[in-house]
Formats: sequence, C-alpha cells, structure tokens
Amino acid sequence: MGTTQSGIHRGRLAPAEYETNFSDLHPRLDDHEALVAADRCYFCYDAPCMTACPTSIDIPMFIRQISTGNPIGSAKTIFDQNILGGMCARVCPTETLCEQACVRNTAEHRPVEIGRLQRYATDVAMTENKHFYERAARTGKAVAVVGAGPAGLACAHRLAMNGHDVVIFEAREKAGGLNEYGIATYKAVDDFAQAEVDYVLSIGGIEVKNGLKLGRDFTLADLTANFDAVFLGMGLAGVNALGAEGENLPGVVDAVDFIAELRQATDKATIPVGRRVVVIGGGMTAIDAAVQAKLLGAEEVTICYRRGKEHMNASEFEQDLAASKGVMIRHWLQPKRVIARDGHVAGIEVEYTEMRDGKLTGTGETGVLAADQIFKAIGQTFETGGLGSLAMAGNRIAIDAEGRTSIANVWAGGDCVKSGEDLTVTSVAQGRDAADSINRMLAAGAQPAVAVA
Repeated sequence: MGTTQSGIHRGRLAPAEYETNFSDLHPRLDDHEALVAADRCYFCYDAPCMTACPTSIDIPMFIRQISTGNPIGSAKTIFDQNILGGMCARVCPTETLCEQACVRNTAEHRPVEIGRLQRYATDVAMTENKHFYERAARTGKAVAVVGAGPAGLACAHRLAMNGHDVVIFEAREKAGGLNEYGIATYKAVDDFAQAEVDYVLSIGGIEVKNGLKLGRDFTLADLTANFDAVFLGMGLAGVNALGAEGENLPGVVDAVDFIAELRQATDKATIPVGRRVVVIGGGMTAIDAAVQAKLLGAEEVTICYRRGKEHMNASEFEQDLAASKGVMIRHWLQPKRVIARDGHVAGIEVEYTEMRDGKLTGTGETGVLAADQIFKAIGQTFETGGLGSLAMAGNRIAIDAEGRTSIANVWAGGDCVKSGEDLTVTSVAQGRDAADSINRMLAAGAQPAVAVA
C-alpha cells in the first residue's frame, strides 16, 4: 500500500475489487430484456415523458421501434433530437425527468425504463457503426465553437450537417467536456465518452484543436474577426471556495479534480484516498466523489450539506445510491475550519445550521468530524477571460431564446449560460438549437437581396 501523505493511501483494495467496484452501474439490456421493458410502454398520445425531455425526443416512437425489433430505427429517432443520446442515457437524471413523468408511475409506481431503453438502442447503432447523417454541400461558411463538451459537440454536429466548416477550440487534451472528465467512472465505462466523440465527429467537416483556451491563447475578438459565427460552450472552469480556515491544507481536494483524475486513470489503484473522507456539498458532484471514494476503499465517507435533504440538488436516486454504498449523508451542517495535525488534514469543524426567517443561519453550535481527506463539491464558477464586452447575467453569459449573445454573430449555450438546469441533456439541446439559429442567419446572408419595386 503506497502512502502519499498522512492518512491518504493508494492501493487500499485487491486488484479484482477495483474492477468489481467500478463496473457498469446499469449494464446494457439484452434483446429480450429490451423487448420486455418496451412492452410496458402505453405509447401515449401527447406523452408527458416527451415534454419532460429537454431535447424533446419522441420517446413513444423510439420505444415502439424497439418493441417491433427495430433498434436501429429507434436510435435514429433518438439521434435526430440528441446526437449525444448514448451518454445522456447513462448520465441523465431520468428519474426526475422523463421517467418521473411516465404514466406507469400512477398505477404501478414503476416507470418504463426509458433511460435503459435509450441506451439499448443507441448502443446497438454505435456498436454496428451505423451512421445516419451526411454533410450537406459545403456552404463556404466557417463557424468557431469554443469547448468540445456536450453543447459544443451538439452544435458542431448540427452545423456540419448543414454544410458549414467547424473548428472546435478545446482547452483540454481530450474532447468530451464533462462527459470525459466530470462524471462518475461507473456511469460510463469502456472509454465510452471518447467513442461517442468519434461517432459525432465522423460526419466530417469538424476540426478539433486541443490545448487552446479562451482568454489565454485567443480572445472572442480573434474569433469574430476570423469566422462567420461563433458558439461559446466552454462550461465552468473555476471552483468555489469553502470560505473556511485551513482549506488550502494538503488533503483538501477539489472534487471535480478528483473525479477527472479517476476517470483518466488506467489503474484505479494509483488514485489515493483517505481512510476517513468528508465531502462538502449536496449536488451530483458531491455524490459522485463520495461514492467513488468509498469504492476506492475509504472506510468512512460522510457528505455534509448545509441545508435539508429536500434541498439537495442530487436526485433521490443518487442519494439512495450513495447510502447503498455506505456513504453517510448529514444535513444542516456547514464548514467552519479545517483542522490540521502535522501540516495535514485531521478533521473539520462544522456548524449546525437552520432556516430562520427564510434565511439559512448558523446556530452557533459546532462539532468536529475526523477526516484525513476533504473534498470540496460546492459548485463551479465561470471564468470570463477573453470575452471582452460580452453581456453577462448572473455571472454567466446572457442569451436570448435562440442562444444569441449581446455581440452580433456570437451564440452561447451549456453551463456557461444561465438558462435551464445544468444537465448534459440541457447543454445538448442548447447547442443544437443555437446551431439551427446560426444556420438560419448564415443561410439568410447567402441569399440574394430581394429587389423592392
């Protein structure tokens, strides 16, 4: 067992345990299972599940196609609306979106397994390398896309379909954004994120330039001067501070960095984890970090959230998943001070909180949790470097209903805008819709002016 610093070790488990612990959370349905699951669908007219889907996939249609033995046709129905439907099937909180809206809940308290059926169909198409879209004739127009995450990829694909040349500028060494770097390893195994990137880019006409960051290597003004249109989809890069004394001590880690390191590791035994881990936060990142710390061999993992269970951004399914893995979730606690011993984390002092006159307030009562590793999972911030005079709203980029920003010929979508929920599927929808808006603008500009009599 390798030690990196006090209390934090690599290789806490036997090699076989890592493989078991990080196996696929929801393995793909086989053909028979998919038919059985599809047969539970009522194929509703005006289906509420469709309304609940941010990308408006025709869910009854794709499930009916599965039930008639046509998974390839089903995949096309999905990809027509959501070209990243494979990853969304894995990571979308379907339990609070389409499946929550399913009418089967009323009679049976168990929805149709829409997410797993979506994965089944898209996996069949991708495994068989079945492609449904070709580029239109080249228009001679070029569009810059900043960020190769879900919003940027969806935008680029739709633009390429319409014949435009697309260049994606990506700060990291791999494309994929949060799909590659930001989700729990057990939700997307077998390097699926990169397989999906390859599938999206196979349409042609899209060039990805890695290692180039807005604000460091180029500015928005550079792009507007050299491209016919620009789409900004770079997501969030900064991490919120705890605001607690001692948060810079060795052993205090950004949960986002921990998740990214684990996803990129070829050998999970090389990722160090504490014996006692405390995670600060109440969203999906907190759950993903906590569960994976437990799967790496941490003995005690506790999530501390400053509000109540009903306020947590993580879905009830995710909270239950964490509990099933042995993670303890404690509510109404906020961090006050990281406690050190010999220069390393030894614990964290927390203060109990309550709602008073509609405001979250500390009670003054404190306690100490022993910990040798603390993960910060209290949200990310948007870095505005290189954007010039672009208008902002709530510390993110301001957009209209079509994704247009305050600067002509510049659109934005995904986590860098404040519109809708911060979900992969929402980002895909915003990237897709912005591409349609960009295409309308470029097509109008290519038409000859109408003479006025």
